[in-house]
Amino acid sequence: MSREYLLQPFRGPLGLEIDYAQDLNEQQLAAVTAPAGPALVIAGAGSGKTRTLTYRVAYLLEQGIAPERVLLLTFTNKAAREMMRRVAGLLGQEVGSLWGGTFHAIGNRVLRRQADLLGYGRDFTILDREDAKHLMTACVAESGIDLKATRFPKAEVLAEIFSLAVNTGRTIEQILGEDYGHFSPLAPGVAEVQRLYALRKRTANAMDFDDLLALWLRLLQEQAEALEHYQRRFQFVLVDEYQDTNKLQSQLIDLLAARHRNVMVVGDDAQSIYSWRGANFENILRFSERYPEARTYKIETNYRSTPEILKVANAAIAGNVRQFAKQLSPVRKSGPRPVVVVCQDGFEQAAFVAQRVLELREQEVDLNRVAVLYRSHFHALEVQLELTRRNIPFSITSGIRFFEQAHIKDITAYLKLVANPRDEVSFIRLAQMLPGIGGKGAAKLWKRFRAQFAKQAAATAPAMAGPAGPGAPRAETVAPEPGGPQPAPDKPARPAPPARSWSIARALQGCAPEVPKKAAVAWAQFVATVSQLEAEGLRPQPSAMLGLVMEAGYEDYLEDNYTHYRSRLEDLTQLASFARQFPTLEDFLSQLALLANLEAEDDRPAPGDDEQIRLSTVHQAKGLEFDIVFVIMLCEGLFPSQRALQGGQGEEEERRLMYVAITRARDQLYLSYPLVRAGYGGGADLAQHASRFLSEIPHDLVEEVNLRPFLPYA
Repeated sequence: MSREYLLQPFRGPLGLEIDYAQDLNEQQLAAVTAPAGPALVIAGAGSGKTRTLTYRVAYLLEQGIAPERVLLLTFTNKAAREMMRRVAGLLGQEVGSLWGGTFHAIGNRVLRRQADLLGYGRDFTILDREDAKHLMTACVAESGIDLKATRFPKAEVLAEIFSLAVNTGRTIEQILGEDYGHFSPLAPGVAEVQRLYALRKRTANAMDFDDLLALWLRLLQEQAEALEHYQRRFQFVLVDEYQDTNKLQSQLIDLLAARHRNVMVVGDDAQSIYSWRGANFENILRFSERYPEARTYKIETNYRSTPEILKVANAAIAGNVRQFAKQLSPVRKSGPRPVVVVCQDGFEQAAFVAQRVLELREQEVDLNRVAVLYRSHFHALEVQLELTRRNIPFSITSGIRFFEQAHIKDITAYLKLVANPRDEVSFIRLAQMLPGIGGKGAAKLWKRFRAQFAKQAAATAPAMAGPAGPGAPRAETVAPEPGGPQPAPDKPARPAPPARSWSIARALQGCAPEVPKKAAVAWAQFVATVSQLEAEGLRPQPSAMLGLVMEAGYEDYLEDNYTHYRSRLEDLTQLASFARQFPTLEDFLSQLALLANLEAEDDRPAPGDDEQIRLSTVHQAKGLEFDIVFVIMLCEGLFPSQRALQGGQGEEEERRLMYVAITRARDQLYLSYPLVRAGYGGGADLAQHASRFLSEIPHDLVEEVNLRPFLPYA
């Protein structure tokens, strides 16, 4: 029979160097000086969450806990560096032996020491996303799946499926059934590719990013000595942004903390907005069920926003049933009430944002402290155009630059080729989208296409002399001013060009002998689609052209080849709606090129522009704050997103997203929506209804503004 003998750490007399009571408010102090044992810290927006966590680390070290006995887990390298810097600043010295970093960084650190216990060498390679995709493609080939007979997911989609399975603990069958229904019948084949992929990684002594967590967990589950070592080592486990953890991360935390049960998790359930990438809201909601003895600390004092903004934030989140009830209380003095702005359409909304920004600039507000937030990137296109027109500098933050995304470039390539038959880049892109056509094959087809086109040009020389002929100079086109009168979709803004006797589709048809057999059916569909796009009645309607491409097979291509199919489809639908505002195909493509070039500037200010407004999705803005915030497109179906509402807990997560948007604002908040939105594919304008989230805010907490256009002779 054995018993435990508690070995106390030895240290000389230690006087506390930090005046915790002076530096922290009462709620923060309670969490920082909490006794040993499990603790759940619910830290509201702007309440000093990072401050609380770093002071907790410093407090433990000043109490005599050895730095190597503390594990601090975060989600980003930036957050990890900032916390380690703050801890060192508080203690007056670096703490190199403290284990602090992202989940993946700590997983890598552990596996570099003990990967051999799992059959890997400690010198394993970490695959980047491109390397992983190449390996998956090889596994598909090895599996013997007949790609001619079935629409099997491409490597990028497989990577997303495998990642979701690892991080959420679901089977391939569950992932396909819930998120990729069109691939459900292929579950056995997908599972076989997953098996081959795991085998090849092990043979190559390689791990992908997800393996750093999955194999770390497996090490702890299968190797009793390793589990005991790390459970003994980490006497205190602290976790940042706990509301964003997935099932796998939660299991890691619970295993590591099982011996000492000194686990402190810090987060805000009201800011859990990443379920679409695997975050599990239940982790923070049910923490006390897994740790019945846990103490709960609420930090509700907000240092960021005015009382008026906080009242709106509290009201906005009140409708959620599943949450930890809390009320953000202000420290700052009163300011203006948030404003709800009712606009006629998207351009009027954009005009309001631009005009108000210029007024703020006259009041010497720093434009770097101004943000326009939205649910989906396309909601801000009119704002981008209006800011450009008025020469107001801005930067866009929304992950991958929108117009550089593959699905946007794919679908616009059809329109670019129809507008300019000499566009080699678009032709090559479209050709390579077809089965069995690679780079060399596409180049060969391009050469044949040019020859076919030249033959047409020679046969129809007189007709080619007009401005409609390929290569001939076009009359300059001018896009309508945003916010100004827009031409009706069914009334061309100018006379139609003379009928053409040349045809892109005919030239493509002439390429058929060079097309691989595998691509013959797809090539015929491609030719038919281009023929429809060339129709004189369709060319002045870029929106209808985009709709036709989607209906002619691109939607199926999207499903088969790209991750997040539904959100990408929503992007394309919004693109088609946006295209209705342009009288010609050339105007639309010119404006897209302008917007793409603006995005390419990314966050780098143009020469002489020291200040820029930030345009961002709400998801990308989480963790940031601004003096003035505009939240736009607050319409039913847009914010909240209609697609998100289809999930069981979708409405509550969308409401949390609204709460995150509101709590980014420090001084002024503007909430706006249009009464009308352009219809899709050339249809009639659509009446819009205010977001349900606006109706949940009491009228006395906001000021409502109806815009009145300036009439000089009224």
